[in-house]
Amino acid sequence: MTFRGTNKENNVMARKAKAVEPVKKDRGCLTIDKRYLEKNDVERIKGMSDAEIAAFNDELSARALGKPEVRAARTIQRFEGDNLDINACADELRLQVAAVNAGNMQRPEAMLVAQAHTLDALFSSLALRSQANTAAGYLDAADRYMRLALKAQSQCRTTVEALAEIKNPRPIAFVKQANISNGPQQVNNGTPAPSHAGEIINQSNELSGESHELLPDTRASQAACRINQEVEAVGEIHRAANR
Repeated sequence: MTFRGTNKENNVMARKAKAVEPVKKDRGCLTIDKRYLEKNDVERIKGMSDAEIAAFNDELSARALGKPEVRAARTIQRFEGDNLDINACADELRLQVAAVNAGNMQRPEAMLVAQAHTLDALFSSLALRSQANTAAGYLDAADRYMRLALKAQSQCRTTVEALAEIKNPRPIAFVKQANISNGPQQVNNGTPAPSHAGEIINQSNELSGESHELLPDTRASQAACRINQEVEAVGEIHRAANR
């Protein structure tokens, strides 16, 4: 049985149906709530004025937008569009970060394996495009596709190397210093050299073998005494032969 009401009743029912219609949610809108509060924030909020509350909201927004998982979620959501909610993505990334911090590397390893396969597929696709353009005589396009294919191949190799580094880390070797010499050699390990001229020992004052310093020679040198003196007469023996 079909119920047929009056026009007035139909209009009321239509308004009620429209009122309960869910509002379309903006999946790219980040919700900043208690998930981004720290331990001492609750005590800080108590007794704040309206101006202080506004300043705290700005601080909380900056804190949320600066978190790595939120920045990554914004980028991922921009590529995915309405297919992904940014808040759900940030929550999932937060869980993945916590798992890695706890030592669980299953997710990063799976990610690297999937990316390596994706890059390998990209290499094959670009290489086939290069071959098709080569057969058609478009050598410039073939060269570009081949360069892109080789870049994808290089990135695939780097990804596999990163995965191997995670699975089998390289051992760290601690090598001590080895002092090797073929003849007499004095090695002072751990003894710093004099850092300035004031620490250099005056060897000329220690030639006497005494503990006291030698008195400096106050006599003027012979070269200094003969400067700017009158020219002396040449001796008879060493006079010049031709005058």
